[in-house]
Amino acid sequence: MNLELFTPELSLLGFAIIVILLDLFIQRKGPLVVVSMVGLVVAAGFTIAMWGGSSQAIFNNMLAVDNFALFFKLLFLGIAALVILASVDYVSKFARFQGEYYALVLLSTLGMMLMAATAELISIYIALELTSISLYILVGFLKDTKSSEASLKYLLLGAVASAVLLYGMALVFGFTGKTQLGEIAQVIQAMPLEGILASPGLILGIVLLIAGFGFKIAAVPFHMWVPDVYEGAPTPITAYLSVASKAAGFAIILRVFYSAFGLPQWLSLDWGLIFAALSAIGMTLGNVVAIPQTNIKRMLGYSSIAQAGYLMVGLATVGLSPATDILGRSSLLFFLASYALTNLGAFIAIIAISNKLDSDLIEDYSGMGKRAPLLALGLTLCLISLTGLPPAAGFMSKFYIFSAAIHHNLLWLVIIAVINSVVSAYYYLRVVKVMWLGEPVSEEKVPSSGALRVALSLSCLGVLLLGVIPGYVMKLTELAAKMFAF
Repeated sequence: MNLELFTPELSLLGFAIIVILLDLFIQRKGPLVVVSMVGLVVAAGFTIAMWGGSSQAIFNNMLAVDNFALFFKLLFLGIAALVILASVDYVSKFARFQGEYYALVLLSTLGMMLMAATAELISIYIALELTSISLYILVGFLKDTKSSEASLKYLLLGAVASAVLLYGMALVFGFTGKTQLGEIAQVIQAMPLEGILASPGLILGIVLLIAGFGFKIAAVPFHMWVPDVYEGAPTPITAYLSVASKAAGFAIILRVFYSAFGLPQWLSLDWGLIFAALSAIGMTLGNVVAIPQTNIKRMLGYSSIAQAGYLMVGLATVGLSPATDILGRSSLLFFLASYALTNLGAFIAIIAISNKLDSDLIEDYSGMGKRAPLLALGLTLCLISLTGLPPAAGFMSKFYIFSAAIHHNLLWLVIIAVINSVVSAYYYLRVVKVMWLGEPVSEEKVPSSGALRVALSLSCLGVLLLGVIPGYVMKLTELAAKMFAF
């Protein structure tokens, strides 16, 4: 069974259980943070130890252990660590439930790690639901009106999306007789062209898979949950949703569509063009609707929809590129890593500022450069990166993903993306202007814990390093992308 290949997931599950049990016996909750962080570090250690080995499958080919899965596991563990550090100040809002909070973050991370590794439809669905149920609960943790409404809306729409996804999986299984992704690919490749075209149910199943996964990555038109959920959720969970959930969605889309529907070439071209159309609509709608927003969390919610559009430029490139070309896949992975660091950094600064102001209105950030210069500087750097300006990571990630798209005849989509990047500069830099040129409403400083400052510093350092010296991470993404070679 090669159970040692499952040690990252087993260790994280074990530490999640330890956090729950420890919470029952201690009054001071500080050790819960330490135990959670140790669990993430141990799981990351097991993951790193497996890097560079040959691709293997475990549990009857249900889970893949390859560089692609390991890359995403490390990304999810890093995101969870930064979120937990940033939550140290925030958890006072639900002091009685800190153990449950940290355990659910670990369990949702476990679900995402499984999502990146699953290579079989049933296990994909189970991993996705493990992640989703944990996130539904975390969104409603504040137990106030907005938080409860956000959690209910996320649950109901998520249930519909899960049903759509499951129906799509059932159709694919019904027409191929297989649930393992590699076997589905073999059946489809063996079908004559007339056979596939005479099976509209199979095509409908693929379309429903796009719809179900589109909900998870906040792709238009499956984005309707994002603004309200981002605004109502605890700010650390908003940060977690905006990067970890999106990265998990893209990981599973890449594996499913490239492994199962990568050949024949015309089928790959078709779903690539679908993602290209969704990309153009998503980035345009997200950026345009973000402009009038007055709440910074809602603004970043619509920004997240636009960023999903940029990321789908990479998915479209993967669909239109030959199987041996890894440029589109590696550029998409690099974009996900840089976006995770950038958006986390922005939300970590927002956590500290909003805790003090008790407000998420952009106008209340006036003069923050004088009251909290380091927080304002970190937020400014991350907003510049989201815009796509040098020397931040956002510039290099857009450069790589747009270059790959142009290389595969998607110049029209890149032109739309560049125009949208210019539009996004308006609402991102508006926040920068308010913070540095606005008059502060108070001279009182904005305090933050050492853990939050460490998380913000790590995020900002990563944003700068990926923007100035991206080569090492790009090599890692190329190694992770090679596992898809036929």
